[in-house]
Amino acid sequence: MTDLTHSDLDQETVTRAYAKWAPVYDTVFGAVFERGRQVAIEAAERIGGRILEVGVGTGISLPEYSDKNTIYGVDISEPMLAKARERVEQLRLTHVEGLAVMDAEHMDFPNNSFDVVMAQHVVTTVPNPEATLDEFVRVLKPGGEIILVSRVGAEAGLRRALEKWFQPAARKLGWRSEFSFERYANWAARTADVTLVERRAVPPFGHFSLIRFAKIGGKQALAPHQHTRIAC
Repeated sequence: MTDLTHSDLDQETVTRAYAKWAPVYDTVFGAVFERGRQVAIEAAERIGGRILEVGVGTGISLPEYSDKNTIYGVDISEPMLAKARERVEQLRLTHVEGLAVMDAEHMDFPNNSFDVVMAQHVVTTVPNPEATLDEFVRVLKPGGEIILVSRVGAEAGLRRALEKWFQPAARKLGWRSEFSFERYANWAARTADVTLVERRAVPPFGHFSLIRFAKIGGKQALAPHQHTRIAC
């Protein structure tokens, strides 16, 4: 569907990094990313139905979904998912359909399986972001939405220089420090069956964005450029 760009991350590095993050992830990132998480879940629940959360991690978001929807969570990290399973059991989250170890680029679901594909802080951590976005489109039903919360890199200036400088260290932590919105825009332009619905900044620091793409077809699909909201 799309041409892959050179990857500066590999699956082994990411898997190893998030195994280390698992014991402390909620403490380090739970409060920091709380508002972005709430905004993403609100967007997902406006569509509702069967929701796939890619990169579900420790399952910190699972209790925040309404039980009128069903949630399936996948993650590359078994230690992170172990925390998620404990959370589901302890809180008796009956709306969680399942949790499984999967590579976001190669998921074990049929085409058109979900009404929403949610991915928070995932696209900048995978080895092949464009191929992963293609996979999100594959498992999404026509009329559904891909809902992302993602760090968006600066296009120029001091922050851009700092992001480039920090990238070698960020790679060891399991993510990219530089990832421009242009990559999303170029991917969408090359992908015939998706259109951008919304982009807006979310906390913390305004360096992160809620990004929504609709899969064309069905009652919720939009014509290209129709009702697109850009706020950044």
